[in-house]
Amino acid sequence: MAKSTVKFKESAAAFEAIGKDISAGRFAPVYLLMGEEEWFIDRLADRLAVETLDEASRAFNLTIVYGRDTAVGAIINTARQMPMMGSRQVVIVREAQQLRKIEELQLYTANPSPNTILVLCHKEKNLDKRTQLYKQAAAKGVVFESARPRDYEIREWLAGFVASRGLKAEPKALEMLVEHLGMEISKISNELGKLLLALPEGTTHLTPDVVENSTGFSREFNNFELCKAVCTRAEARAMSIADNFARNPKEHPLIVTVMSLFGQFRQIFIYNYLVWQSRRQGKPMPSDVELMGLLRLPGPWFVGEIRTAAAQWPNKITFKVLGLLREYDAKSKGIGSGGLSDGELLRELLLKIFLAR
Repeated sequence: MAKSTVKFKESAAAFEAIGKDISAGRFAPVYLLMGEEEWFIDRLADRLAVETLDEASRAFNLTIVYGRDTAVGAIINTARQMPMMGSRQVVIVREAQQLRKIEELQLYTANPSPNTILVLCHKEKNLDKRTQLYKQAAAKGVVFESARPRDYEIREWLAGFVASRGLKAEPKALEMLVEHLGMEISKISNELGKLLLALPEGTTHLTPDVVENSTGFSREFNNFELCKAVCTRAEARAMSIADNFARNPKEHPLIVTVMSLFGQFRQIFIYNYLVWQSRRQGKPMPSDVELMGLLRLPGPWFVGEIRTAAAQWPNKITFKVLGLLREYDAKSKGIGSGGLSDGELLRELLLKIFLAR
């Protein structure tokens, strides 16, 4: 099966568009919600369950089944039934990827009932787009592809998610949340929901202090601060953070730290190359807005930091650092680590980075 080419940003935009249609009462007879990011799929299915039927109708006209516990024939029979005491019914098939002979649902999607909304929650992967079921769902209803975010995409989404709750997040606070919560949208949504409920009334800004007080995640000892210390050649500060990481290895796995540093030095390398092109080849230097896209930065504030860091790390050295980071990425996975702990490996890596010439 071909890998989906839909990007997370496109999934997020489609999620918002479908949500607006649901709120406006524009419903399709079939929804095929598929892909790797479960949060989008679950939220859309929940909204369809709640917003298509009033509370009284749900008792009679909302049917929820699970793929592994039901058969295609039973789903088709239910979807063909007339709603009771209402104008429509909703049939939601959760974990549809576990449904045996799912392609036989084409017998229904070829001519879906106008009184039924069938919702297929096909998680973990996409339905084969070559099948008649997919083609009919796309032609007669709505197909939604749910892609997982890349590391450079999650910050922008998180900023928008926070903004939708009436708050503005400072850049460092966003970095702390990303590091603390990871890239699982479901986890971010749940944990951020708890955090927002705990905020004092009248809070309008999400600051590093607020994140630290609400989550216990240190604003001084995290990968954001480590990358900043390394890129500004603040060796003592970087080693101090490394010592803190060594004392809390479960909270700061080496593989995540190496990925953070690699991303930062990759941005420095690209920026330096663009400067070289501008000086040697006469190509115009991209604007800050263009640099945000090229470097995959969440905001203009970060462009200045990369510009400052690039002056400290010429590409001759940056290239060596990227090689070191690849080496220690392997060691973080146990390849050639010599039995050293994550803390020892991180200190060793930082020393080699600062000594690189």
